[in-house]
Amino acid sequence: MLAFSTCWNNSRHSDGEAMIEEIVDLGFRNIELSHGMTIAKLPGIRKAFQRGLFTCAGVHNYFPSPVEVMIDAPDAYEFTSHRPFDRQRALDMTLKTLDLAAEFGARYLVLHMGSVPLSPKKWTKPLTAMVSDGRARDPDFVKRKIAFVKKREKVAPLYYHRAIEALEKIAAQAAELGVRLAVESRSRFEDMPTEREMLRLQEHFADNPWVGYWHDFGHVQLKHNLGLLDHEQWLARVSPHLIGGHVHDVEWPARDHRVPFSGTLDYSRLLPHFPAGCPLVWELSPTRDAGEIRTALARWRDLFPDRSRD
Repeated sequence: MLAFSTCWNNSRHSDGEAMIEEIVDLGFRNIELSHGMTIAKLPGIRKAFQRGLFTCAGVHNYFPSPVEVMIDAPDAYEFTSHRPFDRQRALDMTLKTLDLAAEFGARYLVLHMGSVPLSPKKWTKPLTAMVSDGRARDPDFVKRKIAFVKKREKVAPLYYHRAIEALEKIAAQAAELGVRLAVESRSRFEDMPTEREMLRLQEHFADNPWVGYWHDFGHVQLKHNLGLLDHEQWLARVSPHLIGGHVHDVEWPARDHRVPFSGTLDYSRLLPHFPAGCPLVWELSPTRDAGEIRTALARWRDLFPDRSRD
């Protein structure tokens, strides 16, 4: 299933119906209702849905945004937070999002599970700057990266436990509503879960058909570019747990959410790891031009006709 995320044009619209119409005009019928949505857009989205204008492929937590959060901030509340209020707010908002996902007939809900308390300014950003400067083979880069991995694994267990605890609670309601929980791969190594943690998480829920893995092409490529994993090898290993993926491209080394075919990703090597009919959702930056998207969509449908069906 080919779909498109509202993250591309959400910020440009005050009316949900007009937002949906613009995406349909690009050539997409399946739409993922994404985070950053104000509750004021819900009536228009409902109207477009009732008109049969689109099919809701899935929803991305939180939908709509918490009313007290004035910007698009899907990580405003984390399941891993040291603040009990934040953890409870994250849980409550997710359960409300699940209800809306069921209302729109969504197949899945994409989840961010949180992070560990390590600053990207100290770890991911300096490593990315070194890669950008062509220093990925420098002994200092290797030393910093190894120190980062060791530090991350040392502090992680408590936050992994909190993520699992929250997911167990959410999964009970997901089963009742018939919406699968898609735990997303994240772009920073500070985020929860890492790839090793993701495999543990999927094993933990091995007997639960309502929990699976959501592959974000750009996020994983950013880690690939830092030498933290091999993109294709990781996808091959995790593919039994796949629910779907966010499709976008990456300009070397760390500008993601670009239009497909404008960056470094080789989709022909990655797509075979996705089961037939798996949702593939274009998740693009609001800065991307509609004409560029239409051109890329035509090329995608020509190259991957079996990955272009509704």
